[in-house]
Amino acid sequence: MAHASAMKRAWGRYVALWRDVGALARPYWTGDDRWPARALLAAIIALNLGLVGLNVLFSGWNNRFYDALQHHDLRAFWHEFAVFGGLAAAFIVVAVYQTYLNQMLQIRWRRWLTDHALSGWLRGGGYYHLQRGHAAGAGQDADNPDQRIADDLQLFVDATLNLGLGLLSSVVTLLSFANILWKLSGELDFPVGALHVAVPGYMLWAALAYAVGGTWIAHRIGRPLVALNFNQQRVEADFRFALVRLRENAEGVALLRGEPEEARGLSERFAAIVGNWWSIMRQRKRLTWFTAGYDQVAIVFPILAAAPRYFAGALELGGLMQTAQAFGQVQGALSWFVGAYASLAQWKATVDRLSQFRRTLDAVAARVERTAIARIERDDGRLVLRDVALDRPDGSALLRGIDLRVEPGQALLVTGPSGSGKSTLLRAIAGLWPFGRGTIELPARTTSMFLPQKPYLPLGSLRRALCYPAPERSFDAAAIGAALRECELEHLEDCLDEVADWSQRLSPGEQQRLAFARAWLLRPACLYLDEATAALDEAAEGRVYRRLRARLPDATIVSVGHRGTLAALHDRRLEVVAPKAPSATAARLNASTVQS
Repeated sequence: MAHASAMKRAWGRYVALWRDVGALARPYWTGDDRWPARALLAAIIALNLGLVGLNVLFSGWNNRFYDALQHHDLRAFWHEFAVFGGLAAAFIVVAVYQTYLNQMLQIRWRRWLTDHALSGWLRGGGYYHLQRGHAAGAGQDADNPDQRIADDLQLFVDATLNLGLGLLSSVVTLLSFANILWKLSGELDFPVGALHVAVPGYMLWAALAYAVGGTWIAHRIGRPLVALNFNQQRVEADFRFALVRLRENAEGVALLRGEPEEARGLSERFAAIVGNWWSIMRQRKRLTWFTAGYDQVAIVFPILAAAPRYFAGALELGGLMQTAQAFGQVQGALSWFVGAYASLAQWKATVDRLSQFRRTLDAVAARVERTAIARIERDDGRLVLRDVALDRPDGSALLRGIDLRVEPGQALLVTGPSGSGKSTLLRAIAGLWPFGRGTIELPARTTSMFLPQKPYLPLGSLRRALCYPAPERSFDAAAIGAALRECELEHLEDCLDEVADWSQRLSPGEQQRLAFARAWLLRPACLYLDEATAALDEAAEGRVYRRLRARLPDATIVSVGHRGTLAALHDRRLEVVAPKAPSATAARLNASTVQS
């Protein structure tokens, strides 16, 4: 009963694996690039079959060549040398183009998979929801999506093609050489009591038994490598992410003198790499002990098995060498699983990580689509929230009683205690917070703009950072220069085409003024500011706000902030009131504090 249950679980794992492989691979082979891909694959398979055919010809050549040596036939010797030259030249040409076309198919497939993975990751803010853990409630988890897109896709494509073609080549080799080995083996007689039993094609049966036994032992030894390889990819990505995070937050670490703590954290992450690698080393050592011995024995095993017929005169030297070579081909084809086990384990781990990533993105998209917050885009520039309630991802209440209306040209300031849900309210308006219900009517997304406390500055030139998300050549130098001067960044006018890490080069205040310069250029119909001037002094804050409102007199503006000086820069004020009792479920908007 226990054995049957284990078999059922194993079969379920295999079915799940091939279902995941199909889900990852099928879209490409049935998609828009299917015909070039299929043509390349057909050419690669034909070349693979050509290599097997050449190996069959080499097998016959072995017989003739060694017979010529045994009979001291010089003329046949030189003739076979010439034949070998032709076969070798053909083998080299076929092998070169088989590798070349294989690599061409790899990069086409990887490019297609990468484009679609990026599209799925970016679509609907999937990258944001994944980073915020918005799939956690669905039981999903996908760490380091950058590593899965950059590394795992490459490993999947490379391993799938190489393992698949290797398996195909092994099957064709087996079919081609099994008949040769059967004919060369003859019969082996051995006594069983008073009887003599003749075993036809005994070398073929010997190869089959040798390979099946080796495959079973290799699977028993190497099975733990699947989980170890999965974990190795994860800890490697965690370590790389920690290094990148340290680089991006270098100033904060330096100011806090956090180097010892960072060193400890990095050492812990690298220790996880080392520990898991030692486990992989130990498991691979056990597997290599077996596979190395298996391969070495396979060299002499066919000679020993065929020796009785050779010394009995039933085989000449050429036949013996051809038998050994055919046995090696059959045994190698049957033992494909043994030699490929480590690669199969890594491939399985890669498939698991990519499938988990795909399922997590699907869970995120499904959870976002299930939101009960209705969003209606309007053309009149008004922002209207009706009976909106916001929850935390775990379902607990965050903010209740949200009813507000902001007309074009009006500026609304939202204030309240930290953690009461002010920034979450802006996320809900932006469509990034799916947890809640109610109705939001707002200007079209293409005419809206959000300025967070820490602006995003993309890699590239300063001009690109200013124009983002519009293309960097969307505005001429005069318009950009005017925007910089209005935001008191005239010292940057000569740096527009300079490529640098501007998020590190500019101070927090300069970055926030740069975000206002973007708004100056893009002229949104609706502007949302979340602590967008927190790094500016009050005088500078007042200047950029007044200039912005003069530049965008008809824009709908919603600001989140704590400073009392912001009230004078807005037409209305709305306060988020935290619950008085610890048992209260949510903060509310206090309508009585709205001031005209």
